Amino acid sequence: MLLLTGCSVNPVTGERQLSLIGESQELAIGAEQYTPTQQTQGGQFYIDPELTLYVSEVGQKLARVSDRPDLPYEFVVLNSSVPNAWALPGGKIAINRGLLTKFDDEAQLASVLGHEIVHAAASHSIQRMQQSMLISVGVAGLGFALSDNEWAGLLMGGAAMGAQLALAQYSQGDELESDHYGIRYMKEAGYDPQAAVELQEIFLELSQGQNTSFVDGLFATHPPSARRVQENSELVSKIGGGGYRGADVYQKKTATLRQLQPAYDAHDEAMKLASDGDMDAALKKVNEAIDLLPREAMFFSLRGRIYQEQNNHDKASADFDKAVSLYPEMFAYRLHNGLSALKLNNLDKARENLIQANQVVPTSIAFLRLGDIAVKENNRDEAIAYYSKAAESSGEIAEEARRKLAALTQ
Repeated sequence: MLLLTGCSVNPVTGERQLSLIGESQELAIGAEQYTPTQQTQGGQFYIDPELTLYVSEVGQKLARVSDRPDLPYEFVVLNSSVPNAWALPGGKIAINRGLLTKFDDEAQLASVLGHEIVHAAASHSIQRMQQSMLISVGVAGLGFALSDNEWAGLLMGGAAMGAQLALAQYSQGDELESDHYGIRYMKEAGYDPQAAVELQEIFLELSQGQNTSFVDGLFATHPPSARRVQENSELVSKIGGGGYRGADVYQKKTATLRQLQPAYDAHDEAMKLASDGDMDAALKKVNEAIDLLPREAMFFSLRGRIYQEQNNHDKASADFDKAVSLYPEMFAYRLHNGLSALKLNNLDKARENLIQANQVVPTSIAFLRLGDIAVKENNRDEAIAYYSKAAESSGEIAEEARRKLAALTQ
């Protein structure tokens, strides 16, 4: 239930704005959706925890000089090759490893984090939520494509809302505002604000060249424009350039990430080959990735899916077990593991993994298959409850759930 609080003053711009969602709700939304939204965008880059610590240190420097320094800011590096960054309400910020590989120095990193801090401090996502009436119309049936488009339409409830907030496009006004105050935060924190101008010039050039990875990532949510470049340049001229760049430190802190890049390139190529239906070539390529980086759960999960497509369910099950052992909190690996176990009629293992997956990111497919397990175990009431939940979504999963629900209740 929304609390109608009328108007408020934007803490960044000082302008009056519509306020249907109070600050306590804003903080609650960000806190509740941070983990599910991370997981729908690749999960945490756990291979290099020092990198996340570094990004967080840079982010906190900027947060301290922001217009809302008391927000509970958090920063995380996500395990996705897509160049992107996003902010949820309350200062919950994420940046993909795929974007970190594009920067030359710490000042460029600071420009992106400062920009996201403004989105959070100025409550841009809350304003967009109010304008689109996301909450008031309900979100249980909303679903969004994950990084590999596999679970499109299957996310439910809050997880769908978090993905919507992270992936919705900002208006030009929001982008200009975030550029403007982000540059001021950079200057205040001691960074060279010229780095923000450089990045916008690069992004504009890439957008005009239709660089696919950026178009699918950062530009989908943060559209660049010549106006942004011009206004950023004018502001830096006004407040003065110069300051810390941190090229040597940045290169050192991202050295492991760059060293591991060939493994992730092999994974991404395997993903593309699998999407195109060439499973033999995909298997060969993902094995290259595993040889280069055998600690990465993502690689085993992909190989498990390839094995499934080849009807090699025992090998698929072993790979999903491995992925879960390496990253047990990741809902997608639990989900794959549960669905795989169900194919092998291992009902206890299937139920355990599907329930754990749903505790982090609820999906209609998990509810549907939990209903199937309940039917197999002659637990009619439990099956009805699971099918009813799956039926709240849309598409083929919901239709199957309704058919099975009708068969149980007629």
